Amino acid sequence: MFIVFTRTLILFAIVVVTMRVMGKRQIGELQPFELAVAILISDLAAVPMQNTGIPLLNGIIPILTLLIGQMALSFISLKSIKARGVICGKPRILIANGKIQEDELRKEMFTLSDLLEQLRIKNTPNIADVEFAILETNGQLSVIPKSQKRAVNSEDLNISTNYEGLPLDLIVDGNINYTNLEKIHLDKAWLLDELKKFGIDNPDIVLFASIDSQGKLYWQNKG
Repeated sequence: MFIVFTRTLILFAIVVVTMRVMGKRQIGELQPFELAVAILISDLAAVPMQNTGIPLLNGIIPILTLLIGQMALSFISLKSIKARGVICGKPRILIANGKIQEDELRKEMFTLSDLLEQLRIKNTPNIADVEFAILETNGQLSVIPKSQKRAVNSEDLNISTNYEGLPLDLIVDGNINYTNLEKIHLDKAWLLDELKKFGIDNPDIVLFASIDSQGKLYWQNKG
């Protein structure tokens, strides 16, 4: 039993490291060859876990080989546009200038029902509102609505807006993030003073606190 436990931990660690090296993309964002590698790795790891008669190296070596192959293909894709088109494929324009491209649908074996379903997922139920619909290489559909159907923004109304940067986490589950405090040239004393204004004497009771680009502090205590 201990041997099975140990083998499982080793293979789990290798798979986690391998998937981490491959990148942070979600399953729905993987290229076809990346998805194939992920499936093969899971199968290769499962067999030695279940059968202790198979040497552990019989699972580790193929996994590392697939990782090297995947990294090689990714490197080639980064360096060569032509190779990228062969390895990852090319985006297909399924709707162009408001018209459905039947030839492109057939090439991708994409039915009209599939197209309408994807448009609904993108909150565009009316195909008449679409200027372009592009099937990306990872299988997701990018939708560009017609100009008169796009949401009005501040630029359309000639309204000037202030810059909005990313808010910084200052406290997470009672732990102060000193790195982020240094980024905005503040310290723990300042943070504690700000919390006291809200009647908080101990940061340990704070579930989350952050500060936006305008210097506004958001906080929430633990339940």
